[in-house]
Amino acid sequence: MALYDLTRVLTRGTIAGLCRPTVEGLANVPKDGPFIVAPNHLSFFDSVIVQALTPRPVSFFAKAEYFTGTGVKGRLMKTFFESVHSIPVERGEQAASVKALKTLLDILGRGDGVGIYPEGTRSRDGILYRGRTGVGWLALTTGAPVVPVGIIGTEKLQPAGRNTVKPQPFTMKFGKPLYFDKTGPDHSLPARRAVTDAIMDAVAALSGQERSAKYNQSPSVE
Repeated sequence: MALYDLTRVLTRGTIAGLCRPTVEGLANVPKDGPFIVAPNHLSFFDSVIVQALTPRPVSFFAKAEYFTGTGVKGRLMKTFFESVHSIPVERGEQAASVKALKTLLDILGRGDGVGIYPEGTRSRDGILYRGRTGVGWLALTTGAPVVPVGIIGTEKLQPAGRNTVKPQPFTMKFGKPLYFDKTGPDHSLPARRAVTDAIMDAVAALSGQERSAKYNQSPSVE
């Protein structure tokens, strides 16, 4: 926990100093007990930003290759992602994704927070895409409150296709927690879809994005 706290403090200070973000609704994050953060996704940096600026620790998925790099850069990246409690997952492998999703159950069972992007991958055109039902499954299985988050402007930090980072102001809005009945893992797909859609409606109200009824797709090369 000491390494996590240090990493978060340093990251928060760097973000505040360089980007001067506007953060709203911090009081909506539950002060105790398990919770699920569900943000829209515009930038590679979104997870780092949410983890740094949320009042309580939040564990996110991260691509497995972030943990397997070689050399000094690879070791530093692995140390960073481990220090912020990121969870490695193989992108595109359904079995691995299900295993990672179940890992979140253990974290919530300890009374901690997890983060999950309902869209799956980040939006490269600024549109808010249809939510995948993993977040609905997690909410119904655990009964943990879901805090919708609207992120605005982080796509300008590193536009898709560019390697350089340009500090820019951005806004992050935490919405009021959404509560759903705890049904356990045995619930219907329509129930899971309804919960996911309710979460996406709340995210859209916070982010102000144009919406699409389609799922977002990962490009073959990032």
